[in-house]
Amino acid sequence: MPGLLLGDPFPDFEAETTAGRMKLHQYLGDSWGILFSHPKDYTPVCTTELGRVARLSSEFSKRGVKLIALSIDSLEDHCGWSKDILAYNCEKSECCRLPFPIIADSKRELAVSLGMLDPDEKDKDGLPLTARCVFIIGPDKKLKLSLLYPATTGRSFSEILRVVDSLQLTAERRVATPAEWKPGDCVMVPPNMPEEDAATLFPAGVFTKELPSGKKYLRYTPDPHDLGESVDPGYSLIQPRQCTSIL
Repeated sequence: MPGLLLGDPFPDFEAETTAGRMKLHQYLGDSWGILFSHPKDYTPVCTTELGRVARLSSEFSKRGVKLIALSIDSLEDHCGWSKDILAYNCEKSECCRLPFPIIADSKRELAVSLGMLDPDEKDKDGLPLTARCVFIIGPDKKLKLSLLYPATTGRSFSEILRVVDSLQLTAERRVATPAEWKPGDCVMVPPNMPEEDAATLFPAGVFTKELPSGKKYLRYTPDPHDLGESVDPGYSLIQPRQCTSIL
């Protein structure tokens, strides 16, 4: 995405959506946000994707995340297509409205400015379609994560939900999450954190995996959210079950 890097302020813009005209930052407020694009309305992969997002919308809401989609089609197409998406989900709705707005970007202005176009996928007029982009925006309106999929590959929004869990946890606590992490699993202590600080910050215990190099950089501690705010001081004397399997 040219000109848009992790940590950069995410551009504010005003656009027509299925929920009326809105400004992005005003819509997001103090919430986390996900802006995701799809190549075109009335297409099979996109229908499965937006159907999946609709099903997961309550899970994103629980995490304080506001969703907004974008494609280069018209508001009229968005509204008509929404009925198909709800039917794909075996749902009926008189208002045919999805639980998140869809931006109409028929002039491709936003898609171009945000680096969303896929040069290999074109419409009947030979114009490039939008790729499958995901931008996760923090409450500070800065870009926290970006993903870019080609039009032929549908996204896993369960994975994006998992990523949100990691981003929110690591924004709140001085930890990192390992490969395949999910809430409740052990998290990792940053390698630049002194042992004394780690012992203070993580009273549930810090557990180190022995390595051939002898370097003690693989350090784990239980998920702080899973433990709650108060921790039994004696808990650090026993390796938590979720950490034992990786040591």
